[in-house]
Amino acid sequence: MVRPVGAVAFFDIDNTLLRGASLFHLARGMHRGGLVSNRDIARFAWKARHFASRGENLSHLDEIRARALQLAAGISVVRIDAIARDIYENYTESALWPKSVALARQHIADGHEVWLLSATPQVLAGLIAERLGLTGAVGTRLIEADGHYTGEIDGSVMHGAAKAVVAAQLAERAGVAPADCFAYSDSHNDLPLLGFAGHPTAVNPDRALRAHAVAAGWPLLEHRGRRKTLGR
Repeated sequence: MVRPVGAVAFFDIDNTLLRGASLFHLARGMHRGGLVSNRDIARFAWKARHFASRGENLSHLDEIRARALQLAAGISVVRIDAIARDIYENYTESALWPKSVALARQHIADGHEVWLLSATPQVLAGLIAERLGLTGAVGTRLIEADGHYTGEIDGSVMHGAAKAVVAAQLAERAGVAPADCFAYSDSHNDLPLLGFAGHPTAVNPDRALRAHAVAAGWPLLEHRGRRKTLGR
């Protein structure tokens, strides 16, 4: 007999599941692979530090995303997949917030579905979900042609209101009401997702989200500070 899904939990990735921007991790991996210049990586690093300490800045992330997509144009899907695995092992795993990972895994242990919803490219978001044993991920999809990336986005960036739309679809497919859904995010841009779920939690919230969460009586989780590396 198939065990019914009791709830669905949705996690943002950047500054919620891991410290900083996963997109910067992708840029670092591309730099290791010789696809990103020293000048680009230095500029990306400054914006990533700003994001980690002050929260989401859409113009910064859009600039990194646009440049990373430009640099990925013409690169084979196989090579990017290999870079994604290298990124996870060398950067992403050590940047994961242990308490957020524990929360996600507890949901799995409780029989819930756990989905990552993120603007990070699907190739990396899906790998994180796979390595953590979660249900799946919906990230930003990139267009492929003849086994290579074109440097263009398939559809729109998985961000803001788009996350709430996808969350509603996944919850309906699982037969779970919004009241039985959980959502975790650091950014006020994810208020549509947090508002959709009956159990929203602000994790490492930016100033605007913190104010909203306090006013609404939502739980607050703050992981920033000294961080332990997640064990394998």
